[in-house]
Amino acid sequence: MNDLTKDQVRQNVRSRYKQIALHEVNSGSCCSTSSACCDSPDDVSAKLGYSAEELSNVPQGANLGLGCGNPQAIAELKAGEVVLDLGSGGGFDCFLASRQVGETGRVIGVDMTPEMISKARNNASKGGFSNAEFRLGEIEHLPVADQSVDVIISNCVINLSPDKPQVFKEAYRVLKSGGRLAISDVVLTADLPTEIKNDLDVLYSGCISGASPVHELESILIQSGFTEITIEPKDESKAFIKDWFSGASIEDYIVSAIVKGVKP
Repeated sequence: MNDLTKDQVRQNVRSRYKQIALHEVNSGSCCSTSSACCDSPDDVSAKLGYSAEELSNVPQGANLGLGCGNPQAIAELKAGEVVLDLGSGGGFDCFLASRQVGETGRVIGVDMTPEMISKARNNASKGGFSNAEFRLGEIEHLPVADQSVDVIISNCVINLSPDKPQVFKEAYRVLKSGGRLAISDVVLTADLPTEIKNDLDVLYSGCISGASPVHELESILIQSGFTEITIEPKDESKAFIKDWFSGASIEDYIVSAIVKGVKP
């Protein structure tokens, strides 16, 4: 993918999520930006593994019904840790993480969409989340200091990047020694048809055509320096993925996965 195409992808994704932040389109189901689904964001998130307690512990409007899992549930967060959320959206996962790390901890959300950053900051103010902050930036060029983060979480965002090796290179840079990744994302289980691969307008920003095969993702993590790598596909995720784009049988090509790794 040449630089122009990479920039086109970023602009497309930014435009779609700007519309979601401004309620110009329905966020639909999970990563999908389709308006076909009538589930509420809380209904969608319940299917992804969020508890009723978690859903009630965030400011109204923070949960946009986006994602493909519950990364903070697998992150084993501890009091006092510094957590970084890649692609933080309205702040949903950040607010859940902030309760786990407590007053002595800190949560940083990074998102490349200005409207999402504004939304998250307003939500933080409404909810009194003084240990959560939101920074505008691309996940390929994180506005975060070297070796300053204990845990990186992300919910179905890295697949949207046109330069995944750079994302994990940056993740490695900002993590402390012993720091860890706890990511929910989608992975390819079969080659996508050409018409799906090339549908930049909807399927890339909907977490479909940017997904990587497990072996490719593992190779990127190894090359970035991570150890103790696990990528665990979740076949049960097909139950909600099939609703992302009706009639496309997307579940035949992708599933949600839990991705973990440690910086030595």
